[in-house]
Amino acid sequence: MEAGWQDANGDGILEKDGRPFVFELVLSQGNETRQKCAEIIQRQLAEVGISVKIRVLEWAAFINDFINKRRFDAVILGWTIPPDPDAYDVWHSSKTAPEELNFISYQNAAVDELLERGRSTFDQKERKKYYDRFQEILAEDQPYTFLYVPDELTIINKRFRGIEPAPIGLYYNFIKWYVPRDEQKFVMTP
Repeated sequence: MEAGWQDANGDGILEKDGRPFVFELVLSQGNETRQKCAEIIQRQLAEVGISVKIRVLEWAAFINDFINKRRFDAVILGWTIPPDPDAYDVWHSSKTAPEELNFISYQNAAVDELLERGRSTFDQKERKKYYDRFQEILAEDQPYTFLYVPDELTIINKRFRGIEPAPIGLYYNFIKWYVPRDEQKFVMTP
């Protein structure tokens, strides 16, 4: 209401300057969780007078015709953060060209500087400082609305050693895992 949106014609959809509050939410087919999220978003926003039209697309069309061409109002897409949290390719303002990962064209000079500093040092404590501040700025700017972090249930045979669970996940030290020779069932041959 404060922004000037009202349901002037009584149809349940907010309007401003004669235009209804309607947007399209695109997602790729084959992901049941994202489909359910889209339906929840549609239902909850309808309760406050916003109409959401869901469009489910085949993956290639989703990427080539919508994401890469910036042809969307809103999108549901997932990101995986690797053990090294360098997010330069997703958030730096230099990565907004077609087919690059900053497809929302987010630009923030402070974020650019933090990402550049974070990737230019090997000192983990210093990097953490830069990446922590980067995440604070993302939370303030909110260029994305982060919906959820999926649960993961990983099962690993007890023969594997060297596994060190950490807050970042289980696989961060995968390169150090091993099976003692006397417990090996499968051996790679040259």
